[in-house]
Amino acid sequence: SGHIKVGHMEEVRTKVVLEEYSVINARSTDFPGNYPGCDDSWDYKRFEKRFSISVAQLNFEEMVMVFDMVGVDAAIANSIRRVLIAEVPTMAIEKVYIHSNTSIVQDEVLAHRLGLIPINADPRKFKTLSPMQTGENWPDTPSADHMIEFTLKVKCSHNTHALKGSHDPEQLYLNSQVTTSAFKWIPIGNQAQKVWVMVWIGSLILFPDF
Repeated sequence: SGHIKVGHMEEVRTKVVLEEYSVINARSTDFPGNYPGCDDSWDYKRFEKRFSISVAQLNFEEMVMVFDMVGVDAAIANSIRRVLIAEVPTMAIEKVYIHSNTSIVQDEVLAHRLGLIPINADPRKFKTLSPMQTGENWPDTPSADHMIEFTLKVKCSHNTHALKGSHDPEQLYLNSQVTTSAFKWIPIGNQAQKVWVMVWIGSLILFPDF
């Protein structure tokens, strides 16, 4: 009962298997002493020989890169994924000023959800606020060099033309779902005259229907 077949052991050690409803062998198990007779000690030259990156898609205009990492432990690949999420510059909604919210969603939850909306803007075109300008010292006046501003004003009301007996919220109410299509971009300073901003407006700064 304590023996593992060599073929099965090698599969567990080296392969992540994608099944119909689950992913197996995603844990890191190839560490020294875990498998009898296997030398899983760290070796840089062996890692360098096995590891490779294959770029499947690279689009500079849309800032999209798709790549495959081969010959690397799942835990290492996940750590690289987390570094990319944390370190690649992106733009997001950070400050939300709510004047009136009569929905069932609390202000804090609404602000958090707004912060999760992806923004199709190149952060390299903006200047990063210094530590002295963030937190409590956040500038009261929006700056064209540092931020983009949006306004959201939408009201859910009964649809007087809804079909009788309908139970579909989209038919019973107007604006039963609020998406990014309801956002309105407010140009700051000379942003409306900047070519790169106009390009974003043409391709939507906010992706529709989020």
